[in-house]
Amino acid sequence: MNIKTIWPAELDLGEGPMWHAPSGRFFFVDIHGCAVHAWHPVSGQRQSWNMPERIGWLIARRDGDGFMAGFQSGFARLWLEPVLRIERLGSPHAGQPDVRLNDAKADCHGRIWAGSMNNVDTSRADGQLTRLDPDGHFTVVERGIHIANGPCISEDGRRMLHTDSALDCVYEYRVSPMGELMDKKEWKRFGGKQGTPDGMTLDADGNVWIAFWGGACLRQFTPDGDLLQRIDLPALNITCMAFGGEDMQSLVVTSARNGLSAKQLTQYPASGCVFLLRPGVAGVLPKTFG
Repeated sequence: MNIKTIWPAELDLGEGPMWHAPSGRFFFVDIHGCAVHAWHPVSGQRQSWNMPERIGWLIARRDGDGFMAGFQSGFARLWLEPVLRIERLGSPHAGQPDVRLNDAKADCHGRIWAGSMNNVDTSRADGQLTRLDPDGHFTVVERGIHIANGPCISEDGRRMLHTDSALDCVYEYRVSPMGELMDKKEWKRFGGKQGTPDGMTLDADGNVWIAFWGGACLRQFTPDGDLLQRIDLPALNITCMAFGGEDMQSLVVTSARNGLSAKQLTQYPASGCVFLLRPGVAGVLPKTFG
């Protein structure tokens, strides 16, 4: 499979890739670099915006008026163009300065499901999963998480997968129409030389794609957790991926240099790059907030 590098090896903690159909661009963040980046697949144009603090993700708004964003300090509205503007909306972890929002997805009801983690001591289960409703109200729906990653939600909004990366485990939930999580169970547990499960997404067939931190790969699974394929990549810490492009068959993959030794960086010099793949399957348009 042809693997194209679309962003150089400069991201300390690349994350949160997202296809933005209205502008025809992929967006992604560098959490530790406090930056949002964009890449246009047709023109090849790259853009960057410096943020005042760490940012974990951005999700488009249904009304087209900017983005929702997850910062170290909490939820916010974010406008990148024509000028950078941020409107703070509150934090689900107020009074916990070491805890930050880490990963998030929107569902078909226009809600955002956002996970958090202790950014200083990941052995502490200070993370939680929070639901941000279209009216701006947020509710903590699960606590006691070490490193919240990857939530991905079925097209009908009734099923969610969510990872606690520190436990090498992906969990499955049923989601009620009111946004309550029910019937939590272990979907799949990893570990050992497989790497640690990180970000996730679904393709148009409902199959699950997982990025593996320390595993130098992506893996595609059936909805029941059976392995379909593994795609090796030239970066050790693979963080997340997103389908996009006009045909929704381009897959943009983020990676990180964070925590790698000089020896590991020599072995995986592309760590911190963003990659473009054409895996032969299509994704679905990302859901929006509101």
